[in-house]
Amino acid sequence: MNLPMKNLNRILLLVVLAGFVFSINSSAQMRRIVSPEVHKDKTVTFRFSAPNAINVELSGQFLSENLSMSKDSTGVWSVTSQPIVPDIYPYHFVVDGKQVADPNNVDIFPNERFKNSLVDIPGDEPLIHSLQNVPHGKISYRYYKSNTLDLVRRLVIYTPPGYSKSDAKEYPVLYLIHGMTDTEETWYKVGRMNFILDNLIAQGKAEPMIVVMPYANPYPDLQKHNKDVEVDFLATDHFTNELLDEIIPFIENNYNVVAESSSRAIAGFSLGGRQTLAAGLGHPDVFNYVCTFSPAIFEDELEDNFKNVYASTDRIKENLKLMWLSVGKEDGLYDASVEFVKLLEEKGIENENLFSEGGHTWMNCRLYLSTIAPKLFK
Repeated sequence: MNLPMKNLNRILLLVVLAGFVFSINSSAQMRRIVSPEVHKDKTVTFRFSAPNAINVELSGQFLSENLSMSKDSTGVWSVTSQPIVPDIYPYHFVVDGKQVADPNNVDIFPNERFKNSLVDIPGDEPLIHSLQNVPHGKISYRYYKSNTLDLVRRLVIYTPPGYSKSDAKEYPVLYLIHGMTDTEETWYKVGRMNFILDNLIAQGKAEPMIVVMPYANPYPDLQKHNKDVEVDFLATDHFTNELLDEIIPFIENNYNVVAESSSRAIAGFSLGGRQTLAAGLGHPDVFNYVCTFSPAIFEDELEDNFKNVYASTDRIKENLKLMWLSVGKEDGLYDASVEFVKLLEEKGIENENLFSEGGHTWMNCRLYLSTIAPKLFK
């Protein structure tokens, strides 16, 4: 059948319009999936579209056990939590046994092993890590050539409000280290260190400082380049050497900083806490402030570290202005941290500590950072 050209054009137009309307309806349906939806009473509704799934559960660090989700007629699964204590929490869905991040949530936990999403439960009053109406610092992504590793490496850098390279003012520096399988972005995107520093500086509680967040994992990049390389995930010498020989010189050549040990601090979480102790206590003439959060240390190695990794007790006591340790009472690393504090006291090394509630979490990391920041560079 031969259709007149006019009718053919009409048919083509109708097909195009039908596709356009279908696209709009599909997009509208996607936009209707709001997850997470935080309610005024601190309960949260989570939603996930999976029409063909058999079972979907919600898992989160605000839960003692997974919550079963219910599916509606459109294939969207949902569940509403009990009221949640204000903070930022990682969560994910378990879809027929597989862990899945929330596709409707742009806030993703940067990590090389698991993929979690983040839900932010605001307080009735702004929390220290909340975005507030104060002057804000700047987050920059920088790259440097590591001659130690023959690799191009990554840094995330916080410069405080008012910082200008053209200004003569110089700033102290905090080197802030992430945990195992986290990345250089985790202190920024999960720890919200920039908001914590913005708020503390605005309140006059912390000195304006530059914060350097390097990529500090046990060198998977190195393994990619040389598959014969054996990596000890608890060894600290690679990172210490790179920090001293590459990262610190890069910062001091490119930023307005006070290049003195009294204006350098180092802090880290978990494996980053172990690296902090190795670099900080190993070189107290470089870092006068050493702050470790839930450090990955173990009771059978503590004395050995003082013999083979850390500087002499006399050098530590002569140089250190602050030795600070924090850990959660439910953390698997709690016992070793307690023993480490005892050993510090036996050696006459002054230290401050915080044994908080909770476990090995980034909720505690935000607490620890907000506690130590006012103690630095005083």
